[in-house]
Parts: sequence; C-alpha cells; structure tokens
Amino acid sequence: MSYYTGIGSRKCPPKTLQLMTAVAKWLYDKSMILRSGGADGADMAFEMGAGEKKEIFLPWKNFNNNDSLLYHIPDKAFEIASKIHTAWDKCSPAAKKLHSRNVMQIFGQDLHTFSQFVICWTPGGEEVGGTATAIRLAKKVGIPVYNLAIRSDRDYIRNEMKGVESKSLWEKD
Repeated sequence: MSYYTGIGSRKCPPKTLQLMTAVAKWLYDKSMILRSGGADGADMAFEMGAGEKKEIFLPWKNFNNNDSLLYHIPDKAFEIASKIHTAWDKCSPAAKKLHSRNVMQIFGQDLHTFSQFVICWTPGGEEVGGTATAIRLAKKVGIPVYNLAIRSDRDYIRNEMKGVESKSLWEKD
C-alpha cells in the first residue's frame, strides 16, 4: 500500500481547494491512500477527491461531524508531537490531541508505516498552524513536502500530473 498525506490550512483559497480535490482524484487513480485529519479547508478538499481510499485521523470521535473510526491516539503519538511542537507546554488538551493526530497522518495508525510524501497549503508557504507539526515531522524523517503555496512545489505537482486538469486550476488564487 502507498500512502500520502493531504493537509493544510482551514483557510485555503478556493482555487487551491479545487486543485487539492483534483490531486486527490489523480492519486486515487494511482491507488494511493490519503491520510488526513477531517478539518475544514484542505483536509476536506483532499478527502472529497480520495473516495474510499483514505485514512482520516481524528483527534476525537465525530470531530467536525466526520464518521471516521480512527480517533484513538496512542500515547506514543503524543510523545512524538511533544518533541516536534515548539510550544507543547502551552497547548490545551484539545490542541495536544489535534497535534498528536497529525503524527498519525505522517506515520500511520501503527506509527511505522510512513507516508511517501505530503501535499499541503499554508499561508505564504510557511510552517504555520497545526499543519506545521506534520510538516516538521515529515521533514525530520526525510519525507518530501510539497506546499502548493510555493511556486516550485506547485509546478512539480503540475508536471507530475502532466496536464490532467485544466490550466485555470493551476493559476494562483
């Protein structure tokens, strides 16, 4: 099985959300399995395109009205997140669950089956918000991260897809 992580800001530009759904559909056709987190914005856009080929890791049952059964977060995920997050001691219990579920988006349910790559969008291409935890973790273990807010990353994904989607979808918002 091949996995990828599709994540990002809850406030992605509309055209980027459309692009994420198109990328997820393209990866679905390549038999890749999405890992995401059920949040509004980027997570939902990827999930819409992934069909049944998805693992949606939630911080708690019914998060954001998502019916995924993957809401049990092992202690080891909390331990890993605490070492990656820059202000773990300032996080609320809910925030700690959100960041710890991000670990599972990268490492999988068993915490040993890594995603092959991450596709995301963050404002300005920066490591910000909850997505930063997943990005930092992926980079730490050598998993490629493609941030659609960064022109070179966006161009790389476009080239990989070889014109599957219309040109207008690739124009920045």
